[in-house]
Amino acid sequence: MLQRLDGGGVEAMPELIPEPRYARFARDAGECLLDDPLLDVGPGTEGTARWLRRELGGATGWELPAPAPGEAYGGRAVIRLVLRPELARSVGAESYELHVAQRGLLLEGADPAGLFYAAQTLRQLLGPEAYRHAPTAPGRGWRLPIGGVQDGPRFGWRGMMLDVARHFMPKDGVLRYIDLLAAHKLNVLHLHLTDDQGWRVEIKRHPRLTGVGAWRPRSRWGHRASPLWNETPHGGFYTQDDIREIVAYAAERHVRVVPEIDVPGHSQAAIAAYPELGNTDVVDTAALEVWDDWGINENVLAPTEAVLRFYEGVFEELLELFPADVSPFVHVGGDECPKEQWRASAAAQERIRELGVDGEDGLQSWFIRHFDGWLAERGRRLIGWDEILEGGLAPGAAVSSWRGYAGGIAAAEAGHDVVMCPEQRVYLDHRQAGGPEEPVPIGYVRSLEDVYRFEPVPPKLSAEAAARVLGAQANVWTEVMENQSRVDYQVFPRLAAFAEVVWSPLPDPDERDYAGFEARMGGHYRRLDVLGVDYRPPGGPLPWQRRPGVLGRPIEGEPPNV
Repeated sequence: MLQRLDGGGVEAMPELIPEPRYARFARDAGECLLDDPLLDVGPGTEGTARWLRRELGGATGWELPAPAPGEAYGGRAVIRLVLRPELARSVGAESYELHVAQRGLLLEGADPAGLFYAAQTLRQLLGPEAYRHAPTAPGRGWRLPIGGVQDGPRFGWRGMMLDVARHFMPKDGVLRYIDLLAAHKLNVLHLHLTDDQGWRVEIKRHPRLTGVGAWRPRSRWGHRASPLWNETPHGGFYTQDDIREIVAYAAERHVRVVPEIDVPGHSQAAIAAYPELGNTDVVDTAALEVWDDWGINENVLAPTEAVLRFYEGVFEELLELFPADVSPFVHVGGDECPKEQWRASAAAQERIRELGVDGEDGLQSWFIRHFDGWLAERGRRLIGWDEILEGGLAPGAAVSSWRGYAGGIAAAEAGHDVVMCPEQRVYLDHRQAGGPEEPVPIGYVRSLEDVYRFEPVPPKLSAEAAARVLGAQANVWTEVMENQSRVDYQVFPRLAAFAEVVWSPLPDPDERDYAGFEARMGGHYRRLDVLGVDYRPPGGPLPWQRRPGVLGRPIEGEPPNV
């Protein structure tokens, strides 16, 4: 926690988010003036050096040259970058120390990721102007308080799920969100790439997946009960080179990308492109288009060997785009799979008898278990929504617990790794306040304070099971987020609260210092302003952020703790 060494005076501390484990800044020790400093790059720190020269160099005008070999610094301040692996033993992976003295800075990381987070903290200490792309006052001096920070994360999985299937986010927007995640010391981007409403990744052996499946003729405007439609066709997809760029960009910022390809439900876009993937004996799949509505769709994959081979081809190309060192997990969805078509399909019923599985639920489990083994053979780990627990999982599979805590508790107690993302706590499409001006109000009210009091590890977990909680992620479903501005509004400022929850060692939810967090958010709003984030202001939506007359689906009362 932040500590003052100021002789009892009332000096504002740096408004750091997420809050570090330990910070000391002395009131009367002077300050560090950085005016065109040198950058001393230690072995293994080259990635952070590149980032500092590009980002801080752009904002400050510094060139950050390396010191001449064998020469003194010549009176210039210096920023030193050092890897110090022993920090991992005392503080943990991804940890760092930042030391500010009068003549310069020392940034030490337990590993390259920790050093990168030290650089992110340095940027926060320099103030909002350090987030600009060009200096607004060339030649100004940059001052830092004398002191230091020791810090490291609580969880190894600190993520956000971004749904680009319902509303496509162009590549530049995804890169921007990677930067925003990194600025908050988040390290996982879960990309929801396919659904009934669109297929967003190029698969060369199946070109119709994007040629047909990436485009829908229109979109529901608002919640699925809304009578309004946006008649403009919607779509888009990432080429394979786009994906390679996204993955490489993320890796440089120590963000892992988890791709999601949904099976066996949420598949109408794929069936529209390749009708043979559907249950052709009960549905005229050739007449299907990419779905233009929201909700749970009845058109699911047929349980055939041909469908398995088709998706194995999809995953083969996907694994080439998402290397194992950046993307060890592959998400297969596995949620919300209606069984009506399988019940009506003679072919599906015969398949149930052939496989000897327990009815239609057994078919869904058969899909998941097949790809569980297939991915494991290729050195990857399957992760899916908590419905995949039904029917049993292989030991290496992990679970995204979305329907509440219960799925995560069951998975962890059964020995599976878990990512906590309960809908009632951290679904950022849910509304932020109860007022009538809240745009397209969905779900329960989840305010900034509500998210700040989210606890990823339920108290009822045994100690052994609690160790299975890899971390948590906030999920951003985009049915009612038609553009980047709407995504910004729903995500921020709540993502800042979520980032502190998964990074900082906070007390129990009721004991957390929300007032202190809210005070530190004063400085963070100024950073978000400079970054051009269209966040929800504390006082409510601005006029252009509202969506008057567009129907949502608000749920009243406190969400259940399930």
